[in-house]
Amino acid sequence: MRRSVVLALAAAGAAVAIAVPAHAAGGIDGAALGPAWAIPFAGMLLSIALFPLFAAEAWARHFERIALGWALAFLVPGAVLLGPGPTAHALAHTALLEYLPFIILLFALFVVAGGILIVGNLIGTPGTNTALLAFGAVNASFLGTTGASMMLIRPMIRANADRRRNVHVFVFFIFLVSNIGGSLTPLGDPPLFLGFLKGVDFLWTMEHMLPATIVSGAYLLAIFWLVDRYMWSKEPHPPMTSAVPRQIRIEGGQNLIYLAGIVGAVLASGVWRTDIAFPVAEGIALPFNGITRDAVLVGIALLSLRTTPRRVRIENAFSWLPIREVAVLFAAIFVTIIPVLAMLQAGRDGLFAPLLDLVTQPDGAPRNWAYFWLTGSLSSYLDNAPTYLVFFNLAGGDAQVLMGPLAPTLMAISAGAVFMGANSYIGNAPNFMVKAICEERGIRMPSFFGYQWWCFLLLFPLFVLLTFLFFL
Repeated sequence: MRRSVVLALAAAGAAVAIAVPAHAAGGIDGAALGPAWAIPFAGMLLSIALFPLFAAEAWARHFERIALGWALAFLVPGAVLLGPGPTAHALAHTALLEYLPFIILLFALFVVAGGILIVGNLIGTPGTNTALLAFGAVNASFLGTTGASMMLIRPMIRANADRRRNVHVFVFFIFLVSNIGGSLTPLGDPPLFLGFLKGVDFLWTMEHMLPATIVSGAYLLAIFWLVDRYMWSKEPHPPMTSAVPRQIRIEGGQNLIYLAGIVGAVLASGVWRTDIAFPVAEGIALPFNGITRDAVLVGIALLSLRTTPRRVRIENAFSWLPIREVAVLFAAIFVTIIPVLAMLQAGRDGLFAPLLDLVTQPDGAPRNWAYFWLTGSLSSYLDNAPTYLVFFNLAGGDAQVLMGPLAPTLMAISAGAVFMGANSYIGNAPNFMVKAICEERGIRMPSFFGYQWWCFLLLFPLFVLLTFLFFL
């Protein structure tokens, strides 16, 4: 791996080492934080949005330093003003229980999917592209949005390599495969997996999310087919189609078994209930099932690297750049988001109390449309997994009640977290990975704000429709 990745991991290890001896009884009190504490997170988001647009070369060379700068913009004032103990405690909690499991799963899926070479005579016609998007969206609920995205993005790029107008294909890919397709099982997206760990039945998600997922998928696939057909007609020399039957061959097939192993390890970690945990600091303990899961995932990734022929990864144009960029930028995002999530978790005592008041009617009944839009709006730019958890707890936190009398509320929270994760490149980790892989292959993806326009034009009407159909 590149030196910067090693340095990033070393820095994370050093930070945790500092945090472990801290005697703080708990983390940061979000009720005591003012709006200035959100500046590092906002600065990190603006850096991701603006640097590639106005200083692309500087961003490519220095994004690690920029990310480190924004992380320190929270950590240094935090240590001085909030105390080294609470700040170190919050950092250790985020690094050990949130960031490392998150990046280990992404790393394993990236390595394994990068060893699956799908070759053949696929040509990116409107029909073929629509079928591939539908296939990917269905698989996202069972392989996870990251697994499905990493497995299919390279074949999609190869199928559309000869088209001059192909950017829209990958925007819809992020919408469908990297987000909305993962809404049917807890394996599909991290927020739903958190709900599963909190007691939501595995099949509840399928039963209650299926209608909204079908509506969303049909809406986006229909629009995509119309857009892609128009773009196809505008090609100066449309790519040649062939009467020869489509032939598809998979190389590195052992990685399909490894992919199933990753899914099994993640599922088992949620089903396997154990009270065994290893205390690291006061209030922080590493669960044995989580450690086992992460060890299995790392082992599977190493096995994939060892058993996959080098030729397969070369033909797949596999490189470490996308996962390196995601690891570094999301490390900074996870750090700078700490005070923002603390303010959210403070509930009615925190800065976001006026927003949280919107989700409850005067008689105490939930406003499901507000849960949908607030969960979704925050999930568009914050990490959608803890955002889901905040609103899950705000709605009572009792899985049995939320699956029963408050089932529409839980559905609104789930749909907001998963569907609106498509609203920005950082709303869900696969979004940024797909963008990075496409740009590495020479595809000029929309800028941060350009992508927002795509979302406004295509996803906003969908979310309004879903509101009227399911949440009013």
